[in-house]
Amino acid sequence: MCTNYAPVQAQLLRDVFLVEPPEGAEWASHVYRDGAAPILLHDGDGGRDCVMATFGLVPREEIKRRNTEMEKRTGQPPKLKDYATMNARSESVGERAAFKGPWRNAQFCLIAARAFDEPNYEAGPKCVWYRIQPAGEPAFGIAGLWQRWPNDSFTFTMLTVNSDGHAVMGRMHKPTDEKRSIVLVPPTQWDDWLQCDSPEVARTFMKNYPAEKMRAAPALRGVE
Repeated sequence: MCTNYAPVQAQLLRDVFLVEPPEGAEWASHVYRDGAAPILLHDGDGGRDCVMATFGLVPREEIKRRNTEMEKRTGQPPKLKDYATMNARSESVGERAAFKGPWRNAQFCLIAARAFDEPNYEAGPKCVWYRIQPAGEPAFGIAGLWQRWPNDSFTFTMLTVNSDGHAVMGRMHKPTDEKRSIVLVPPTQWDDWLQCDSPEVARTFMKNYPAEKMRAAPALRGVE
């Protein structure tokens, strides 16, 4: 599962993804939950749009709003717990309440990234963060879902697949944890993914990226 990653900056959006960044937008070199970053959407006419969105399909502020409304309506303490929605399991995405609407409505996006970080416990009980990316590529696209809220803000989540036995992703996270990987979309399929209008067809994209084409090494956290 991926809860932080390095998004591309403006020039790579232009050079690699062939889109203009949103006018006046700025974003950090590393993004965590509720952090803003650019994502790509299908523009409805065969092209690509780029919008700013926050990481996590259901933002913390929305959970707070729902709890406040529930408390006002019932007079009881809120029961909706804070929960993270940065990742959506491909196996259950069509059934989970937070994700099933965007999945069934084919709200597919491409998350433009330079690298993502995962914890590795091979050296002992204390994790070492590894930086992972396709070898030799300045940027890559991650399969995601997007949501638009009543205030016109966008959010997104990354789709994941099981990666038990994968030579790279199978090494990440605690030994007892299920091995998962985000879905990296090959550049030749970026527009196919963005223009996909069927959840059934979308499932054909849900694959592990070939391990021999990935590079993973201990990350210098905070150093880009």
